[in-house]
Amino acid sequence: MYTKDAQVAWRSPSNIALVKYWGKYGIQLPRNASVSFTLTNAYTNMSIAYQPKSNNEQGVSLNFLFEGQENAKFAQKIQVFLETLVPIFPFLTQLHLNISSSNSFPHSSGIASSASSMSALALCLCSMEQQLLNDFASNEAFLHKASEIARLGSGSAARSVYPYAAVWGHHNDIAGSANEYAIPFAMHPYFNTYCNTILIVSRAEKAVSSRAGHALMNDHPYADARYTHANNQLSNLVPILQTGDAQGFINIVENEALTLHGLMMNSNPSFILLHPNTLHIINQIRAFRHDTNIPLCFTLD
Repeated sequence: MYTKDAQVAWRSPSNIALVKYWGKYGIQLPRNASVSFTLTNAYTNMSIAYQPKSNNEQGVSLNFLFEGQENAKFAQKIQVFLETLVPIFPFLTQLHLNISSSNSFPHSSGIASSASSMSALALCLCSMEQQLLNDFASNEAFLHKASEIARLGSGSAARSVYPYAAVWGHHNDIAGSANEYAIPFAMHPYFNTYCNTILIVSRAEKAVSSRAGHALMNDHPYADARYTHANNQLSNLVPILQTGDAQGFINIVENEALTLHGLMMNSNPSFILLHPNTLHIINQIRAFRHDTNIPLCFTLD
């Protein structure tokens, strides 16, 4: 039994996929590899204060606050997720957790809040393991496990434990890539200077969750072609990211954004997540780029 009160805290960012992961199998494993940019200023702050249980309550015991308020929906999601992690973190059944979380951006509006929140939670859990058991031989081992745990909560969260850029999913052209966890991706310094400006076209909750959207790929008529195309897109993007090819980057990233939404529109049932103002913004960006030769481009979540 653990007798010491303690606390861990992490700030973890969301990320935006450049080559998109869309479709999964098994326990949150990707049908194709993906690469993302990490969004430094779109993040979740999470802290977990923990102490030994004062009773013999079974399972995981927790209190959860989101931005200082109780949130039953989020608390239930975290409760269920932590219960599945007991075989990995057995100490969870011996402790009471006080979890506090907040975002720097609105949740459920199209920015991957599950990526930042689940990665922050995974990093906190691995820090708890380090404090209690001192299990990790290296920082690389710590981040690999955090990425794998994050993946179990939200696939794209696997990429959020790394700064700048990350690859998730096995790809023949990327050494060390794996379906179980993400790895950092080293880019040309040109891309490390990129600024990602987030335009929220609507603050309404999405018409379909990412989880349900991925499930639509199971019987999608273009699924196999998509997975092949996505891996080819990543093969083409790797040298572009390594050499600083701005035009090549624009071509692939914009095509990927529209392909993702095309898959949603021709799935069954179909969903249209593009608003009229989304299309207006896209046209404005392309016109600006044409008129100025400034390599501004777009992607969509």
